[in-house]
Amino acid sequence: MASLDKGYRKFLAVDHGDKRIGVAVSDETLSFARALCIIEHVSRLKDAEAVIALALKEQCTDILVGVPYDSDGGEGPRARKVLRFVNTLKELTTMPVHVWDESGSSITLQNLSITMGQTAKKRQKPSDDRVAALILQDFLDHHNFDEAQNA
Repeated sequence: MASLDKGYRKFLAVDHGDKRIGVAVSDETLSFARALCIIEHVSRLKDAEAVIALALKEQCTDILVGVPYDSDGGEGPRARKVLRFVNTLKELTTMPVHVWDESGSSITLQNLSITMGQTAKKRQKPSDDRVAALILQDFLDHHNFDEAQNA
């Protein structure tokens, strides 16, 4: 896949849920994603403001939002809700806001946790930030940032 713009880049990723918003960040080399925090949902506007504040605090240049598209790639009710959040972000910041298909990321995390031998009790803890990290890592793995960062 083609690389994105050249120069310094750092991504803040969002897993937007009904109750919580998971947040993750990339490293400056755009190689790795790490879970950052979980934000409790307040309102679309307040949530967007909190995400932008975190992006600025973490010195991110871009925001990535996972969108739960349907299995056929369509926009169901959940995807439309997340896309409204994306539009709010775009209205509040000049920072580029990207979307990425996050279908199945929660199941992927659950399967990974089982493979790692985590107890059922530990798997029941909120993991929205780790899901955001999986979404971001998938995005990073599908883009060629090495050329962009080293050019």
